Formats: sequence, structure tokens, C-alpha cells
Amino acid sequence: MNPRTEVKEVARAEVPQSDAPPSRLVIIGLLLGIILATLDGTIVGTALPTIVGELGGLDQLSWVITAYLLTTAVSTPIWGKLGDLYGRKGSYLASIVLFLAGSVLCGVAQDMGQLIAFRAVQGVGAGGLFVGALSLIGTLLPPAEAGRSQALIGVMMPLALLGGPLVGGFLTDHLDWRWVFYVNVPVGAVALAIIGVGVRLRAERIKARVDLAGVGLLTSAILALTLLGSWGGTRYAWASPQILGLALLSAGALAWFVRVERRAAEPVIPPRLFRDRNFSVAQVLSFVTGAAMMAGASYLPQYMQFVQGTSSTVSGLLLIPLMLGMIGAQLAIGRRVAAGGGYRVYPIAGGALATVGALALLLLGLSTAAWVASCLTLVLGVGVGCLMQPTMLITLNSAEPRDMGAASGTQTLLRTVGGSLGVAVLGSVFASRLPALSGELTPSQLHDLPVAAQSAFRSGVVDGLHGVALGTAALCAVTFAVAWLIREVPLRGRD
Repeated sequence: MNPRTEVKEVARAEVPQSDAPPSRLVIIGLLLGIILATLDGTIVGTALPTIVGELGGLDQLSWVITAYLLTTAVSTPIWGKLGDLYGRKGSYLASIVLFLAGSVLCGVAQDMGQLIAFRAVQGVGAGGLFVGALSLIGTLLPPAEAGRSQALIGVMMPLALLGGPLVGGFLTDHLDWRWVFYVNVPVGAVALAIIGVGVRLRAERIKARVDLAGVGLLTSAILALTLLGSWGGTRYAWASPQILGLALLSAGALAWFVRVERRAAEPVIPPRLFRDRNFSVAQVLSFVTGAAMMAGASYLPQYMQFVQGTSSTVSGLLLIPLMLGMIGAQLAIGRRVAAGGGYRVYPIAGGALATVGALALLLLGLSTAAWVASCLTLVLGVGVGCLMQPTMLITLNSAEPRDMGAASGTQTLLRTVGGSLGVAVLGSVFASRLPALSGELTPSQLHDLPVAAQSAFRSGVVDGLHGVALGTAALCAVTFAVAWLIREVPLRGRD
């Protein structure tokens, strides 16, 4: 690298105003961004059957999730690049404000179309929450000290992963499903206050334009991919002109995007990031893990409520083993890595465990005891946790300080796109196995149907979940194979 170029790049990188490590309160404030986005996904999942029953549109159920994930994916690299160019703190605060505005709008939605549109607004803000938190943590803490943030994640994440389904179910059963969106407001207000006061960075502001051509092409590619996953095999046949056209549009936009990024002065996703083998492998793992995680978490509540006959609150409780497995694995890995342990073995083990855990869901049936169904999700949770934590560490360790926002944005983008496609594609599998009943059917209304119709619908839900389980197992098997390509590279900041 040219010495002058290197000096210029270091001058552009944001650094803390003080050499003292950030306080725990500041780290908590940063993690609240991740909590907000995660909380929204887990709370909404248990409320979806009731939301669909009130607003109608069972055939649009996946879009309540997909619209959020899609706009999160599209906006993530934009937020990351804006943070790198103009300041990560300001970008992060703006994303929180936009997310909260979208949450309030979702709470006042009057039909499924409005809810999907407002979820899209919410997703734009959520894209900045993930990338803002990760890039600021990467700026304030070197990768070798990630154990500090992991200990705090162990305190904060249960609020979203465990508390989310419980709070969502409680609000839906005892108040109104709209409160699953309003609850974001106080959490976001606390994050705004802590970050606004506690985070102090200094950086040289530079004059640069956002890569609008790259943004447009990336948006087109992601939208085409999502529509392909949602419509393929349901609204249109896989070999239909519409689906083939979407496939060509997506491939063409991606190819053009790569060409534009190589020539852009400030690319949204710098191609130089992918010269590092570990970074490239971590992004593949993020994409596939996102698909597996979101597909399982989105459709298990349908089984719990329609087949097991549980309330929204109880269906949240039954998902506790899944969430505990994810939390426990991430905590254990964070502590081991912080203590000087290696990280390569964890994604390999995670891929194997997640595959076994997904296949275990095939044991779920009409007569499965609720506690057995709940416990069967534990292995999948542990496997996903073993995949998620190392990919974040590898991503942050592989990027230079000037690209911290773009790197964390790329990881979040691929995980979110994977989740969006996983929900869309496997959602099509799930919906295709349900009988042609009313799109406004809620779990409570199921009991009003004739016994034969109830049995047919419950059998369809079980068949649909089995299809999702097989698809999830295939995705997890891919992560197991790809994880072997990771190289054990020392983390920055470690003596």
C-alpha cells in the first residue's frame, strides 16, 4: 500500500476521543440498538396469528416479516457507508428515530397493506440499528476485547430473545397486538439518551457522494430475489416467465452491481473486503444462518398455536429452549474467545448441531406433547448460536478501521437477505401444504370449524412445518460444509 494512501485512510477513520475504554452503560446503550431490532422480530412472531385474524390476509403473512427484512437488507449497507463517511454516531441515532417512527405507524395500521408498508419503514430504520451498533462497538473495542461486550449481551439479549415472545404473547392476550410495536418506544428513548451523551468520537469529515448507482442496483437485485422466493411455486410456477424474468433481473442487477462497485470512489460494499478469505466465508455463513434462523423462528409459533392449541403467551414460553440455546452458545463462545481460545471449531460444530436440530423438528406431530415440542428446539438454538457469534468476530477482525461500517453492514445485509429469502421460500412451502380455508382464521376461530376441518387444517400446519424443517436442515448442512474453510487468524488487539 502507498504510504500516503495509508495515512489518508487512517485520518479518515473515526476514533474515540479518549483512550479509556467505554463504560458498561455506553456498551449497553449500543447494544440496545440490536435489542430493538431483535425484540421487534421476536415480539411480532407470537402476535402474527392474531394480527392476521383481525386484519385478514393469511396469504400475505410472510410479507409482514419479509417487508421488514427486505428494507432492513437494502438499507443496511447505505447506513454503514453513511456512517463511515459522515459519522457513525449521528447515523446510528438517525436510524433509531426512524425505527421508532415506523413502530408507531405499525401500531396504528388499519389493514394488512398498511401494516406491511409501515413494517417496511421500520425495516429501513432497523438496518441502521444493526450496522450502527456493530460498527461503533468495532470502533470503541478491538476484536480481542469482544468478551466485554459478550458479557453484557448475556444480560441484554434475554430481554429480546426470551422476553420478546413472552411480552408479545402477554400484550396480545391481555391488551392488544398493537402494543407489540408501541413497546419499542421507551427502549429506543433510553438508547437515544445513552448514546447521545455517552459516545464521543472524533473524525475528519470528508466530501464524498453516496454510491447511488450501487444502491439502486443492489435494491433491484434484493427485491427481485425476494419476489422470486415469495411467488415461486405459489402465485406462479417455477418455470413461468414471471419467475424466470425475476431470476434474470436479479442476476443481471448483481453482475452490474459488482462492476459498478469496482469503479466507484466510495462503493457501498468495498470489493477489497472480499480479498480476505475469512471475511468471504463469514458472509456466506451469515447468509445461510440468517435463512435457517428466521425460517424456524417464524413458523414454529404457528405450530404451537394452531396444533398445540396454546395461547400467544404460552407459545412464547415454549420457544424458550430455542432462545436459551442461542444465548448460551454465544455467551460460552464469547468468554472462551476473550480468554484466548480459538474460534474456528465453533461454526463447524454449529453447522452439525443445527442440522441435527432442524431434522429433530420432523418428530413434531399432531399428538406430540407440548413440552416435548418445546425441548426439541434446543439443539437448533445451540447450533445457530455457535454459527452467529464467530461470524461477527471474524467479520470485525477482517476489516480495516476505515471499513468497519461497511464490513458490519455487509454482514448484516447478507444475514438479513438470507432471512428474508428463507422466510419467503420456506413460507411458500408452508402455505402450499395448508388446506384452502379462510385467510382470516385465528387460533381461537379454529375451534368454531367442524371437527373434520379442524383436523385437516392442523395436519396441514404439521406438514407445512415439516417442509420448513427439511429446508432448514439443508441450509444448516451448507453451513457445516462451508465452515471448514475458515482459517484461525489471531484477533486484533491480542498480545
